[in-house]
Amino acid sequence: MLVHIVMFAFKEENKEENLHKTKAMLEALLEKIPSLSSMEVGLDCVQSERSFDLVLTSTFENREGLSAYAVHPAHLEVVSFIKEVTEVAKVVDYEK
Repeated sequence: MLVHIVMFAFKEENKEENLHKTKAMLEALLEKIPSLSSMEVGLDCVQSERSFDLVLTSTFENREGLSAYAVHPAHLEVVSFIKEVTEVAKVVDYEK
């Protein structure tokens, strides 16, 4: 199994609205992308100086599944929106 974790820091403009829209868009991918085994999206509730605003944790059976997800049109649509509303994104992928 491959675990894919992405953390995002959002721009201040329309931040709350963009956080909730992004969360909904990401969660909808579970029904659209066959290689996506599971997904959890969390919004930061502590808001410390080290915090990111949103975290995505998703799993795939293997690296090929992650590769298929990366180029899937539904995912690319979400990525396009996320790039508009975020300042920073960090990712970790690991095998479990």
